[in-house]
Amino acid sequence: MRRKIGFLALCLTVSAYAAEPFDDKFRQLDEILPTPNVYRTASGAPGHAYWQQRADYTISATLDEARRALTGSEQITYHNNSPDTLSYLWVQLDQNIYKKDSDARMMLTQPSREAWAKATSPEDGYKFEGMRGILAGREFDGGFKIKSVATNGQPLKHVINRTMMRIDLPTPLKPGEKFVFNIDWSYNINEQQVLGGRSGYEHFEEDKNDLFEIAQWFPRMAAYYDVYGWQHKQFLGTGEFTLEFGDYDVQLTVPADHVVASTGELQNPSDVLSAAQRERLEKARTASAPVLIVMQEEATRAEKSRSNASKTWHFKASNVRDFAWASSRKFIWDAQGFKKDSTNVMAMSYYPKEGNPLWGKYSTQAIIHTIDKYNKYSFDYPYPTAISVNGPVGGMEYPMISFNGPRPTKDKKTGELTWSQQTKYGLIGVIIHEVGHNYYPMIINSDERQWTWMDEGLNTFVQYLAEQEWEDKYPSRRGEPRNIVDYMRSQEQVPIMTNSESLVQVGPNAYAKPATGLNILRETILGRELFDYAFREYAQRWKFKRPTPADFFRTMEDASGTDLDWFWRGWFYTTDPVDISIDGISEYGVSTKDPEKEKAWKKAQKDAQPVSLSDQRNKALPKRVDAHPELKDFYNEHDEFTVTNKDRNSYAEAIEKLEPWEKKLLDQGKHLYLVDFSNLGGMVMPLILEIELKSGKKYIERIPAEVWRYNSKKITKLIVTDEPMVGLTQDPYWETADIDTSNNAWPRKVTQSRLELFKTERDKNNLMRDFNTPLKKDEKK
Repeated sequence: MRRKIGFLALCLTVSAYAAEPFDDKFRQLDEILPTPNVYRTASGAPGHAYWQQRADYTISATLDEARRALTGSEQITYHNNSPDTLSYLWVQLDQNIYKKDSDARMMLTQPSREAWAKATSPEDGYKFEGMRGILAGREFDGGFKIKSVATNGQPLKHVINRTMMRIDLPTPLKPGEKFVFNIDWSYNINEQQVLGGRSGYEHFEEDKNDLFEIAQWFPRMAAYYDVYGWQHKQFLGTGEFTLEFGDYDVQLTVPADHVVASTGELQNPSDVLSAAQRERLEKARTASAPVLIVMQEEATRAEKSRSNASKTWHFKASNVRDFAWASSRKFIWDAQGFKKDSTNVMAMSYYPKEGNPLWGKYSTQAIIHTIDKYNKYSFDYPYPTAISVNGPVGGMEYPMISFNGPRPTKDKKTGELTWSQQTKYGLIGVIIHEVGHNYYPMIINSDERQWTWMDEGLNTFVQYLAEQEWEDKYPSRRGEPRNIVDYMRSQEQVPIMTNSESLVQVGPNAYAKPATGLNILRETILGRELFDYAFREYAQRWKFKRPTPADFFRTMEDASGTDLDWFWRGWFYTTDPVDISIDGISEYGVSTKDPEKEKAWKKAQKDAQPVSLSDQRNKALPKRVDAHPELKDFYNEHDEFTVTNKDRNSYAEAIEKLEPWEKKLLDQGKHLYLVDFSNLGGMVMPLILEIELKSGKKYIERIPAEVWRYNSKKITKLIVTDEPMVGLTQDPYWETADIDTSNNAWPRKVTQSRLELFKTERDKNNLMRDFNTPLKKDEKK
């Protein structure tokens, strides 16, 4: 029994002193990223055998304004450029998200019963809009009505699986072949401000008009590619879409008094525009400021009548992955050409009078600014038009056209139009963002159904760069590391590398965090020159192609010449925050070996120690040696700090043996500081040290993140200065999104805040007083 106890005790002892597993923050990503191949190389570039499918569309559609419905017929020519033989095709039916029994509607959840029961403010309860949307969704007859699917007049077998439709081919489609088929369809258009979504109509009660923003409006080919095969994840709302490039020939029949904004170029201006409007449009191509094509007074006149006739607007678009449009008689329309390098684009804005004067002042200017700055960091904008439309959708992007929401606020009593700072910069920012989406993902064609961050995060980053070149101190919401600290502190997070439909806090996760990470890479880790070259290389490599996360990570490393696996792993694959603490500092001086100096230094150190309380109180006590001086001897005059001849001789002998460079080193008088750092957050980052000297001089030392490679939790660094150091701050400019700056400084800094005092409200629930309160009269009667 004794031996067993002894063995158990030994095991417990060994366990207690066992080393923690090594947490290698610099472990390479090879174990996670897919193996390079002939389609996607190890450098992050498309391989020599890279391929992608193509789908060309010819579409005719008619808008029924009275019924708020759309009817269409389309012909799809599908090109199989893959090395695979396909026995069926998948088509996206995004409008089916509005069916009463759609997955998106049925999977909605609510806050807990406890949360509802304890609601203390309007923010805790359920809003009118939310309840209206739920009830309307139960009644709205939404989703595609597929009338026929055929090829050469022969019906095609097809199966609809919620927001996807499989078409079984009569014969397998071999590599290099194409297949042509037709789909006839219709659907009811949703009221966007009631049912939500990325498109729909807005009703203006004052003038009884509607404004239609039409997107995801026709059955579209799902993507088939080398990484996932068919991308047929169901459309649930968050993961947007993944599509193939192609050419579009589209005819849109609308009420004759409507103005249409659309992807592509208008083919029949003489049929749908007046001579004056065509003349203005031509003038706009070379104008130095936006030119009104449809003036506000013209739009206002159009609001007051209804045409029973119709017009067909004909548009063509080449090499785009989607097509969207907007239609209303309320539209004011302005335009301005922008030509620079290989970009030659007509920037155009469409908006109702309710958007003015804000839209007329900023929209088209923001489009041009976006293209100018995105060209700088990505590639030259290749399309002929870029459009911003004001309607019910707050912010959504499609090739060459975007839907953007902010408007002035109209006072219901006075009619005065005003707007807040948030509305102004919200408008400029959302236009930059949505027009910027032409680059990411409309041209750099990432898989949005799989990875939201690849378009939203990268686009938000370039949006931040463009905003900062709009005006000094532009109030960007996302991009600055300090703006994401609250999110990084939160427990409600998932890694960036999470599928689009499983994201928690989509805005911070897929927009802000990737954008902030790229800003940290640019400003702190790589520097602007290396980063900008690598980022532009990624854009150039993958324009009009479909990159994956691995292609982005590998390209950034390949073009910058920097191993960034530690950064991708920590920032994108975990939720670890940055929290680097200065734990302690010890100061050292280099010993001169001169006993005169060294013993004097030691004495000064001892004299600087606090006098003990006992010594303070004992000082006044009479001492015997003072009464009997004969008791004093050599040691009453000398102590351990006395320099002896032996000390001097030893010093002389030691100096004699030193090389000249060694003697010089002793005389430099450097100050040495050992500083302990802890990585409390988990995410490693460079050390950015602001060193403050006794003279008042401050300077920055930057230490790469690899300083953590042997121990990711605690390290000690040596800092050498020419004069005494009086202060040390880690990350003084808040570059790394450190979640706790209170431990970033030595000596510690006092954290300042404000305490709000409130007056106690007594007799709050006074039924008698409330009962006797006079009833307000209805002023409308």
